[in-house]
Amino acid sequence: MISLREGVLKYIRKTYKGEIEYPWMRYPDYGVVRHKDNQKWYALFMDIPRSKLGLSGNEITDILNIKLADFLTRDFLIRRDGFFPGYHIARGNWISILLDGTVDLDEICHLIDVSYKATASAKTRKAIRPPKEWIIPSNPKYYDSVHAFDDTDEIDWKQGSGIKTGDIVFMYIGLPVSAILYKCVVTKTDIPWQFRTEGLTITKLMRIRLLKRYDPDRFTFEVLKNEYGIFAVRGPRGIPRKLSEALK
Repeated sequence: MISLREGVLKYIRKTYKGEIEYPWMRYPDYGVVRHKDNQKWYALFMDIPRSKLGLSGNEITDILNIKLADFLTRDFLIRRDGFFPGYHIARGNWISILLDGTVDLDEICHLIDVSYKATASAKTRKAIRPPKEWIIPSNPKYYDSVHAFDDTDEIDWKQGSGIKTGDIVFMYIGLPVSAILYKCVVTKTDIPWQFRTEGLTITKLMRIRLLKRYDPDRFTFEVLKNEYGIFAVRGPRGIPRKLSEALK
């Protein structure tokens, strides 16, 4: 039976392609796993006497130090068995987790995910963020978007900043339609493209696949403004929760 340390490391290798390093000659069993880009730790393994955690006995036990996203979660967890304020990393949101079976592997792996995100660079956080919903505008002056999906369920479209594969986009058609007509999923991004005309410049495209059509009288500009507080759709923008639920 593998130890919890090995179980966690197996998860890290599979999920993040991370490898443990042992940088301290004085403490040969202390190991860290760090991000490849910013070199920040997101997991620190240590073996220490139980008494160092305020527990009875001096037996050596494995612990894992990870960083949380906020103090509230930290304060909640350290009230539970198996969780402690960060040993030797008392600052910030670090906690220590006892690797003796008190906390099960699934929960520890979930907290590894939290630590990975909390210590990641802005570029990595952007890449690993969950799918997001957007409203994107379409000007019929430049493209007949009303009939965009008449003959196909997948088209290439101007890619907005921040949009990535897996995101959901709701296409808002401008005057004279002035309504959301389509729900699509982004299947590919960063397709090179060069196009420039008066009022429009395109440098890259995304590929979107049609998921759903809406009646042009359902999500009109007046409805978006009066019921959901959206007063303009000039570029890709996020969607209020209330509108997201209605669109589903």
